[in-house]
Amino acid sequence: MQVELIETFLDLMETRSFNRTAERLNITQSTVSHRVKALEAQFNRKLFTRSKGGTVPTASGLRFLDYAKALQNQWHEATRAVASAGAFERSMRLGIQHDLAETLAGDWLAAIRRELPQTEIYMEADYSNQMNRDLAAGELDLAILYTPHYLPDLHYERIGELHYKLVSTQACDIARVKPETYIRSSYSPAFDRAHRLALPHLSAAPLAAGQNMAITGLLRALGGAAYVTGATAARLAELGVATAVADAPVIPQTIYAATSLRTRHAHQHRKIIGAMELLLSPAPVPE
Repeated sequence: MQVELIETFLDLMETRSFNRTAERLNITQSTVSHRVKALEAQFNRKLFTRSKGGTVPTASGLRFLDYAKALQNQWHEATRAVASAGAFERSMRLGIQHDLAETLAGDWLAAIRRELPQTEIYMEADYSNQMNRDLAAGELDLAILYTPHYLPDLHYERIGELHYKLVSTQACDIARVKPETYIRSSYSPAFDRAHRLALPHLSAAPLAAGQNMAITGLLRALGGAAYVTGATAARLAELGVATAVADAPVIPQTIYAATSLRTRHAHQHRKIIGAMELLLSPAPVPE
């Protein structure tokens, strides 16, 4: 399998430019042309047409796209499996949303190690957009994220919620939160929509960020008000940095587990997803 031909094809499908693909893959434009011709020779079909208007995939190129993605995914999985042979039975590459990683990554990994001691784990924190792309490209095996893209080869399932609370270094109720000192949190498109509906007068604040840790740092440095995770809100209150705005709405954020369609029922995937579901489950109320 000549994986460089597949990778060049997929990059060209994205850029629609031989020059741009050459720059992104750090090869010459003639090498891009040679790889495309080699792939076309195997099919005996043109995959792209080039004109002054740019590069356009043919019907054959469009039909090959899904198969090329699947081939790339299989290659990445095979590479990781061979590299880890002799040390562990399996390897898994996991992604987790930044704000979840801040408080749950350690407990999640500990639970995974207990359940799957013979599995090598690589974990990274990222944003949903990048994790969706990495899953589609086969760079990740599983991700816990906020925003699904519902790509054809991916499977998403809702596994819980995280709750964001409004805190302030000054105001004790929503009427006293000033737009000029408000730090708008932009954690996901769903969060943004809920925020606009609940607090339209605060949706055009001059300062915004998309990560709980960054928002917390801004609150410490500048003061004001902002939405943070429930755990962060409790910690800031304990430290005397900020207190909850009592009459402000709590904004929930749905959390999804994402895998490829063909691995969604795999034993190790179910164990890993189950470990996160357990961490996201609300604590039982004592009788």
